[in-house]
Amino acid sequence: MSGIETRQSSRGVGESAPRPDGTLKVTGEFAYSSDLYLADMIWGVTLRSPHPSAWIRSIDIGPALAMPGVFAVLTHEDVPGEKFYGLERRDQPVLAVDQVRYQGEPVALVAADHPERARRAAQAIVVEYEVREAVTDPRRAAFDPDCPVVHAGQPGGNVLRHQPVRVGRDLTDFTAPVVVTGEYEVGMQDQAFLGPESGLAVPAEDGGVDLFVATQWLHVDRDQIAPCLGLPAEKVRLTLAGVGGAFGAREDLSMQVHACMLALRTGRPVKIVYGREESFFGHVHRHPARMRYEHGATREGRLLYVKAEILLDGGAYCSSSPAVVGNAASLGVGPYEVDNIRIDAYGVYTNNPPCGAMRGFGAVQACFAYESQMDRLAEACGLDPVEIRVRNAVSQGSRLATGQVIDSPAPLAAMLRELAAMPLPAEAGDDLLDMPGGVSQTTHGEGVRRGVGYGVGIKNICFSEGFDDYSTARVRVELLGDEPHVLVHTAAAEVGQGLVTIQEQIARTELGVERVTVAAADTAVGSAGSSSASRQSYVTGGAVRAACEAVRERLDKLRADGSTLAEVLERTGPVEETRVYRHRPTFPMDPVTGQGDSHTQLALCVHRAVVDVDTELGLVKVVELAAVQDVGKILNPVALEGQIHGGSAQGLGLALMEEVLVSGGRVRNPSFTDYLIPTVLDMPPMKVSILENPDPHAPYGLRGAGEPPTLSSTPAVAAAVRAATGLELPRVPIRPHDIALSG
Repeated sequence: MSGIETRQSSRGVGESAPRPDGTLKVTGEFAYSSDLYLADMIWGVTLRSPHPSAWIRSIDIGPALAMPGVFAVLTHEDVPGEKFYGLERRDQPVLAVDQVRYQGEPVALVAADHPERARRAAQAIVVEYEVREAVTDPRRAAFDPDCPVVHAGQPGGNVLRHQPVRVGRDLTDFTAPVVVTGEYEVGMQDQAFLGPESGLAVPAEDGGVDLFVATQWLHVDRDQIAPCLGLPAEKVRLTLAGVGGAFGAREDLSMQVHACMLALRTGRPVKIVYGREESFFGHVHRHPARMRYEHGATREGRLLYVKAEILLDGGAYCSSSPAVVGNAASLGVGPYEVDNIRIDAYGVYTNNPPCGAMRGFGAVQACFAYESQMDRLAEACGLDPVEIRVRNAVSQGSRLATGQVIDSPAPLAAMLRELAAMPLPAEAGDDLLDMPGGVSQTTHGEGVRRGVGYGVGIKNICFSEGFDDYSTARVRVELLGDEPHVLVHTAAAEVGQGLVTIQEQIARTELGVERVTVAAADTAVGSAGSSSASRQSYVTGGAVRAACEAVRERLDKLRADGSTLAEVLERTGPVEETRVYRHRPTFPMDPVTGQGDSHTQLALCVHRAVVDVDTELGLVKVVELAAVQDVGKILNPVALEGQIHGGSAQGLGLALMEEVLVSGGRVRNPSFTDYLIPTVLDMPPMKVSILENPDPHAPYGLRGAGEPPTLSSTPAVAAAVRAATGLELPRVPIRPHDIALSG
């Protein structure tokens, strides 16, 4: 680094800099979006459909309007602009027009002077439905020509996207010395963020609206909201409010348009906060998947071919399903070298709850299947599960299923060997708290068996398939008092991952200034894209770095010999630069062969799970998780380790307990009483080894790190349970009855 200041900040890149929001969150003082308040605000509530599929014959809002304290009751007829929105297809109505396609679809809105009055008024609205057959079987939706079409007139009928991958030989009659087949299923997982959907819309004097909201992508929200309100984009201004977790579910709209409609209609600020049950209906979930795989190999365990059919249930609306299908298809064989591949990945419409982005985004589902297959193949070849993975592992120079060459370090074999060499935990002692069932004391050790399992995952980083993926950063250096101060302004959403901290660290490193503030994210600066796809450290980090470099170059030219930064700023005034950062281009997958350089960057993580299983009661205790992950460059060690722990926890949850139970299109467990997530009692100790093999194409050589541990932890836990029980267990989450009632 040249110029005015050359000292390395003690809180710069590579250090465990403290989070500016950390103390506030721990003490309960942090302001989340649900804490927003204005003295004259009123409350909005959404009336939702009780049916997964029905025609709307009439809506009578009279009884609600007649109630005291009610300011407005709105239906689709009151939508001032376009009636539909969506991330990739504008197929989702702001409010149901003539039909509902899933249980919980918004039908009407109420604004009142108290949330309870608003809820009672919503209940007073009379809607006449004509219930019709719900399409709930994704296989029928995809392949049965007699199945009803969820969206009449959509290209492809119920098939949102079919992405084939074809590599090497025609596999119709191709075989191998060792062949293993399997059918696998992944249940519908919820993001289970603690902060429910919420926001505050404030009507503005210019006829526009200001929205303060918890989201993952301010600009794409604005670009969907504005047309629905019939307003130009510049009159819809969004500011990020405190976000209580996201994991993909806040990438789609929830209450944004509704709150703005009510605010513009009433002329009053309107706050909407979902309860926990409504939250389950108000956001997308992870796509449930049904998968068929066939692996062929030599007797020595070398892969010869892979066939796969991956069927993803997208639910009632498109959301990001096409991109999820692309990820599942392109990464469908995992990080393994194989010359002959036939994959068919499908995303389909049904009348089940809408599904979209969730941590791992299509790669999670495929990973569970291909890793289960690798374990079966190891057994069939008489090999250790680690050895068969080592023999087929990709490395730098290997080709993915799409033909894309891995052009940065990918030391998978070494990662696996390091993981296998980690000491195993001691056998359980006499303490009953260490047994499956824990504090319930359901066993004294009889019927408890230990198992060890491994999982490997590969995840694309940043947006793929030709998406114009970029971020914008504005950096300003000025004197505050007699000290230099840096203000960083981006639209990147801090959703709990520590992005504000990373932006501060980059500014300190590049400019050598300790006092750094990150402005509230809003749409007054250019887009930063979504806080998803493990992309923000890469793309927004790259933008902040570029803007800092531009500021530094100007300051270097302005300074006189020997001038300090403070002297330069006192003489010249503030120095500000804005930069847009784009990663290298990607390209769409070929619609017939699936070939193409579709990804920006790839990340690897490997897990080992150790479990104790009460085979009589079906109870599982995860004794330990160990992980090795290559992150290219560590920007913040403590935050990074937290990401690996958190991703592993969500993968454990998918393996053993987390599932939105849907029957006939109806959600049966929309609460944290019945939708179970890991607690501190369920998470085991973790051993984590973090490797730094820089990616030459990325800022600082970093490699996105938030998603990969979610992939590999799920199959590792499942494999360990299989090892303990001897059962096939082809579906996650694995429930107690899958074990105890198996025979």
